[in-house]
Amino acid sequence: MGLAELAQTFDEAWPLLLGGLQMTTFVTVLSLFLALFLGIFTCLMNMSKFAPLRGIAKFYIWIIRGTPMLVQGFYVYFALPQLIQLVTGTNFRIDVVTATVFTMTLNAGAYMSEIFRGSIQSVDKGQMEAARSLGVGYAPSMAKIIIPQAIRICLPSLVNQVIITLKDSTIMYAIGLPEIMNQAKVYVGRTFNSFSTYTLVALIFLLVTSLLMVASSALEKRIRK
Repeated sequence: MGLAELAQTFDEAWPLLLGGLQMTTFVTVLSLFLALFLGIFTCLMNMSKFAPLRGIAKFYIWIIRGTPMLVQGFYVYFALPQLIQLVTGTNFRIDVVTATVFTMTLNAGAYMSEIFRGSIQSVDKGQMEAARSLGVGYAPSMAKIIIPQAIRICLPSLVNQVIITLKDSTIMYAIGLPEIMNQAKVYVGRTFNSFSTYTLVALIFLLVTSLLMVASSALEKRIRK
């Protein structure tokens, strides 16, 4: 086993792995985009003065943080359709990509909500009080004063969550998502070449996450300026 075998595996497995990487990228980007809005909305609910809204947000976060993502994926893909069938009497089905995006959105949204909440609360309360004393409304104060500072504070944590979500997408191969790990498993089952195949997958993930970290560092420097 060496570089020659790794190069041969790359040449043979790359079409499969490329298709899997495209699926991994698609579900990750779409999930994170949706999770961003879900996280902001849940964060605002959690910080609301209206107790029922806070209760709903805390319950959602508690469920997501207290259960593994694999269990969430199995529940959405297998259990939820069965529940809907029992309630409605219809033959309800959900495709694996939709189930994956839904699961990953719920999962990342809960963690992003806590990231946003911690960042907003870390901004000096005196700034909000000063804005309100000048007659600026709560919403404009949040949008123009508090949130811009909170974004700078939470950026490293958000990038970390992006990387975690990207890596966690491999879990969804368990429900049949044709992502990169699923495709690697197909190739290994056909060739029994485990070492080179999974080494190649690991290198692909290292490359992608390294690019994300470099982009994050550059963005942080730009925001500081």
